[in-house]
Amino acid sequence: MIGKRLKQSRDALGLSLRGLEEIIQSQVSAQAIGKYERDEMMPSSTILLALAKALKVSPEYLLSSSDIELEGVDFRKDPQTGSKEERAVHAIVLDKVERYLEIEELLPNADQKWSAPIREEFTINHIDDAEKAADTLREIWELGNDPIPLMAELLEEKGIKVVALNLPEEVHGSKAFVKRKKKDSVPVVVVNQKSNGERQRFTLAHELAHLVLRFSSMSDLDQEKAANRFAGAFLMARDMMISLIGEHRTSISLGELAELKKLFKVSIAALVVRCGQLGILTKAAYGRLFGEIRALGLNSSNADEPNKLDPEIPQRMERLCLRAVSENVISESKAAELLQISVRQLDNLLMAQDA
Repeated sequence: MIGKRLKQSRDALGLSLRGLEEIIQSQVSAQAIGKYERDEMMPSSTILLALAKALKVSPEYLLSSSDIELEGVDFRKDPQTGSKEERAVHAIVLDKVERYLEIEELLPNADQKWSAPIREEFTINHIDDAEKAADTLREIWELGNDPIPLMAELLEEKGIKVVALNLPEEVHGSKAFVKRKKKDSVPVVVVNQKSNGERQRFTLAHELAHLVLRFSSMSDLDQEKAANRFAGAFLMARDMMISLIGEHRTSISLGELAELKKLFKVSIAALVVRCGQLGILTKAAYGRLFGEIRALGLNSSNADEPNKLDPEIPQRMERLCLRAVSENVISESKAAELLQISVRQLDNLLMAQDA
């Protein structure tokens, strides 16, 4: 039966039943499409092909079974975002992760399993506890104190699926879990593909906090503050910060901050906040410096600041698909379908050309 996949694909495009009817030029009515989605009837082969083309999927995709669901969703969205937009985001996330899991199952030893840390340091009673939790995770993952070059790659290596979506500007990202029958749930972090690299990296670290921290009797606001503290500590390890900046400073120039940004790959505002958290800057010095960057507009989410970072694009699934084609595990057309690109674009990737 095609009901679940049909509705998921329609939601992913933000189409109403009437809208889908119009796209297929009223070959069947919206009422009939609703019956397909409820598995009360099956479309003919002609209608199935028309639906698949309209929804930009293959007929085989609509006919195949799906046993995954999205749970634990925590999309902090713009209050103006409606249920239609939210359903579209859910459907796209499910679709992308399902394709990702399919290619992992086809390749031996490609399945990266997520293992949530269970040490007591990850139980958070106060915002400051997040600092120790970040240090502990760095220790468990053997990251040392060095800046993290690629956050998306790191999370995917640890079994977290990273999905970049076109979200409202006010929405930086979120986390969720994909639930599978008789298998472990898969954690997912969603980032806004319109955000700059600095914002994306901080969002990835912030959502990682929500996956690993266990909050004890903390308000929602304090949980968000703790997640931010974790993100700052994870991206800018204390010992490295003090080694590069010094233990106590009365001032730091914007030029020095711009150079430090190249190393830590965070925003200038995040660097200043971190200096305040670590006591590198006195409260008075912190206030003056943050006032300066605020006046320059460098504290906004997508500030036009020096040494801008490119967005972090998750690439592990693409690499797995290219590997599967090279090893003759799947055809080029199947790989293109999984990546949702054309066969020509796939050929360009295989030849290391710009798609």
